[in-house]
Amino acid sequence: MSYKIKNELRVAISGKSGCGNTTVSTMLAEALKIKLINYTFRQLAAEKGLTLAQVIENAKTDDSYDQYVDNHQVELARAENCVLGSRLAIWMLKEADFKVYLFASDEVRAKRILEREGGDLEEIKNFTAMRDSEDSRRYKKLYNIDNNQYDFVDLFVDTSKYNPEEIVKLILDELKKKNLIIE
Repeated sequence: MSYKIKNELRVAISGKSGCGNTTVSTMLAEALKIKLINYTFRQLAAEKGLTLAQVIENAKTDDSYDQYVDNHQVELARAENCVLGSRLAIWMLKEADFKVYLFASDEVRAKRILEREGGDLEEIKNFTAMRDSEDSRRYKKLYNIDNNQYDFVDLFVDTSKYNPEEIVKLILDELKKKNLIIE
């Protein structure tokens, strides 16, 4: 299937760890034949000649790491048609043409992370809960964003009910309904 973008198109997709954000964002960008933007600490580390562990450690006491990554993603997204997939995409890219929030229960997310990375389910649940709490605290502190408040999105998807291909189809169908793309 081939899609044509009517004018410009910027799709912002957010969700917590284990929701399928990266998978869905990648597949949607491929389907639309537009750029995927998912700039992370990993890319920042490569650019700065640091290890990922060093960047993560530095970011614990220096907010400029988070701010650079978040702001750089938005700058990149504003430059061209794209899918911006990040935890804060729907809040940071205010002018996005279409905003999607991917949701999954804590249990589902922990099981997906276990499948992807291995380990112990209880440890993953505890780590994910800690990470969610830390992320929420940081987003509130840095940007006054409540990442549990997403009722403004164009599409909310419980990812436990669909596989990634079905989620991409849901998004594409909504983009067609809004006349943002045509087949």
